[in-house]
Amino acid sequence: MTLSITWIALFLAAPATLIARIRWPGAALLILACCAALALGQLAPVSLIALALLIVAAYAISPERARPIRYAGHVLFIALAVALSMHWLPGFHNQRVIGPERITPDAVPFTMYLNLDKPLIGFWILLAVPWLRVRHEPRTTLKVGLLCLLATTAACLTVAQLLGVVGWAPKHPADSGLWLLNNLFLVSITEEALFRGYLQGGLARLLARWKHAELIALCVSAIVFGLAHAPGGWQWIVLAAIAGTGYGVAWRYGGLQASVLAHFGLNAAHFFLFTYPMLQTAVHR
Repeated sequence: MTLSITWIALFLAAPATLIARIRWPGAALLILACCAALALGQLAPVSLIALALLIVAAYAISPERARPIRYAGHVLFIALAVALSMHWLPGFHNQRVIGPERITPDAVPFTMYLNLDKPLIGFWILLAVPWLRVRHEPRTTLKVGLLCLLATTAACLTVAQLLGVVGWAPKHPADSGLWLLNNLFLVSITEEALFRGYLQGGLARLLARWKHAELIALCVSAIVFGLAHAPGGWQWIVLAAIAGTGYGVAWRYGGLQASVLAHFGLNAAHFFLFTYPMLQTAVHR
């Protein structure tokens, strides 16, 4: 498919927002993407309510605000994040670009959308949350990210095979390029910003005076990440919790870029080398 200016701008905004020390290039590209989506009918005017509420939440959590206002801002954002991730808010016309189709004959049908609502969660966190701006040395980030990628991929995919969820199935589907773009820029970055940057990082700060605060934050974020995959069945809760632990270690020692690397690497190994998304025989097991 030919990507519209909406998706080109979003795909460029994600790395710009994640990596740049100055946040305005990512913010400018995000605004361009939203304007293009409105012009092309991919966003309806009613979606501006959600966008306005995200701006209000960002204003409220600024360190200059009084503590009750900051807390209210976080509550508002969490409510919006749940609604956006569940696609409950009106005005977002997410485009189906793959499926439903069986990538391998023994797999469950796979469908992929280019979502406009869920990625807003990640962009909001990257642009508004101050504790994400801690930088790690690029060499450390790369080293930690690769180590966690290898360890987490080996653990998750081994357990997945033992549970009968996936099988060995090397492949190169026709829509691989689009899947890679979507999974890196709109899925992995968003989920890592939310579960590791916002949840794990926020809990570590909140519990800073507690003994083992970092470990508690890591475990909680991994468990919540697992529960977020409950629609796939108990096996996916287990697998996502294992993955979340690896991503949490990457975040703790290498920052958000390291956890995104580990997350995306595991997803890519799953997509190209194993049954994707899962074996048909694993359904309702």
